[in-house]
Amino acid sequence: MITRRRFLVTTGLAFAGLQRYSHAATSRTADPFGPLIKDPEGILDLPEGFSYRVLSKLGEKMDDGFKVPGKPDGMAAFAGPDGKVILVRNHELALAMTGIGPFPNNRKFPENLDLSLSHDAGEGGREPHIGGTSNLVFDPETGETVRQFLSLTGTDRNCAGGPMPWGTWITCEEPEDLLTPRGRQHGWCFEVKATDQPGLQKAVPLKALGRFRHEAVALDPGTGILYLTEDRTDGLLYRFLPKRERDFTEGKLQALAIVDRPKADLRNYDPDSEWPVERTPMKATWIDVEEPEAPLDDLRIRGHKAGAARFARGEGIWFTEDGIFICCTDGGATRHGQVFRLDPSGSAEKPDTLELYIEAGEDDLLTNGDNVCSGPWGGLVICEDLVDASFSTHTHLRGITSDGKMFSIARNSKDKSEFAGSCFSPDGKWLFANLQGHGLTLAITGPWEKVTKA
Repeated sequence: MITRRRFLVTTGLAFAGLQRYSHAATSRTADPFGPLIKDPEGILDLPEGFSYRVLSKLGEKMDDGFKVPGKPDGMAAFAGPDGKVILVRNHELALAMTGIGPFPNNRKFPENLDLSLSHDAGEGGREPHIGGTSNLVFDPETGETVRQFLSLTGTDRNCAGGPMPWGTWITCEEPEDLLTPRGRQHGWCFEVKATDQPGLQKAVPLKALGRFRHEAVALDPGTGILYLTEDRTDGLLYRFLPKRERDFTEGKLQALAIVDRPKADLRNYDPDSEWPVERTPMKATWIDVEEPEAPLDDLRIRGHKAGAARFARGEGIWFTEDGIFICCTDGGATRHGQVFRLDPSGSAEKPDTLELYIEAGEDDLLTNGDNVCSGPWGGLVICEDLVDASFSTHTHLRGITSDGKMFSIARNSKDKSEFAGSCFSPDGKWLFANLQGHGLTLAITGPWEKVTKA
């Protein structure tokens, strides 16, 4: 069994806990790096002492002959051979999205692609599903891309996912429509190897993990339990108990419920609610979910009727030694987002606890947190995905210190296109992220140690 501590060494470091914060209250914010400096290239504004590299651009020719797909989203970094880093990167593409697909005419797969490896290649004259993943090999010594190539195709809107400590990435489909027949069913998770050698992998849906609008997953390496988010305004938080270690093809899918508060609404949309969600930890339990393949796209509806709690667009989720952190993109009365912390007890006799750590308001630093990862200083990095353009004109990468204070890491110098896929290299020196709307994958480095000294 892989321990929690060993898993954290390879995917990020633990941190001591967060607080609710307010941008107006300086005691709740930090400034370890100083102000962001305007980028003369107009891509990424960073603090003094930081720099970035563009690793990949939409449309570039890759080492397998295909083009870099568009809409890069969730991503994870793995230790590769000879000190290299392997990124496995999602592409949130649906059907044949004109102009941003990996193929020249965006209407069919190229002749030299093995269609038997694709989940949905558009047989019978249908449009192909061109979502999937690509792998990128990075050299941390030179800051350069060594190679990149397609690793999974034929899936629909691969949004986020989660790294597994045995060297694979669970990629998650987030279809807009789960009811309209468009060939094979979608709304699944798939496992992709973090390999440095070009070659398309067989797309095998992990149907036991449920069929819904998946966003991300996080593994508790101490128990082998997988936690899953659902990107819907009435979504649930799930967990999967595998029958066998490292195998997600068989097991039990469950949804989180609040003890003594069945059908709890954790979204805090109504400030005058009789039961607003505060920072006080809530006892949590888990309800079995029947028919996880959900042909009627009603998994969340049936789960809520059975007592499961509702979340406001559960998106990024990340395991740390101090709990599992979940971003809910548009939770709260202002719809600026929430961050919850789930503390699994690891015991059948003791309930898990769930705590609201951040609920952002109009004057707060964070707006619409999405993908999340842990940082080398022991806190978090959160990617912003602006729901409403009136909130801000630019998205940011925000950091959280180990004592819960917020700070800015980077700003999208171009516009409000979302940041996605934040993850650190195994040695904690490079932060990788995607600017989805511009099809860019970036690597950022600088004096991260300033956070712990702030």
